Amino acid sequence: MAENTTEVLVGAGVLALAAGFVVYAAQVSDFSTSSATYPLEASFRSLEGVSVGTDVRLAGVRVGQVANVDLNPETYRADTVVAVQNGIEIPDDSAIVISSEGLLGGNFVEIVPGGSPFFFEAGDTIEDTQGAVSLVSLLLKFVSGSSE
Repeated sequence: MAENTTEVLVGAGVLALAAGFVVYAAQVSDFSTSSATYPLEASFRSLEGVSVGTDVRLAGVRVGQVANVDLNPETYRADTVVAVQNGIEIPDDSAIVISSEGLLGGNFVEIVPGGSPFFFEAGDTIEDTQGAVSLVSLLLKFVSGSSE
């Protein structure tokens, strides 16, 4: 009887530990159904290194993610929808740029806030965009001495 009680207690402990890992993984990966977002649109010349699910940051803090990316066949630009957390108000003169986490790091979308007293609303378009800068093309320009 004592062996059965020990086995049940150890089994319950293992299940509790597994449930704890699941809760921890959900918190770390920002998996949450309660975080409501609103969409903002932007059009980039180059979205190199950015795809659906890429972080959107404001002052280095994750405030959303890239929700959709499509190629506009008329302008040949990457039309992008970013989902920003509700409660984060972004001035309507803000810029949105593709930034890099360093030489070997990945790219992310950064919102550079403006100073306007008015804010973007759901579905608005951010006009001031800056696409990704290719490190290879910069190095080639530097090596060739091109001033273009």
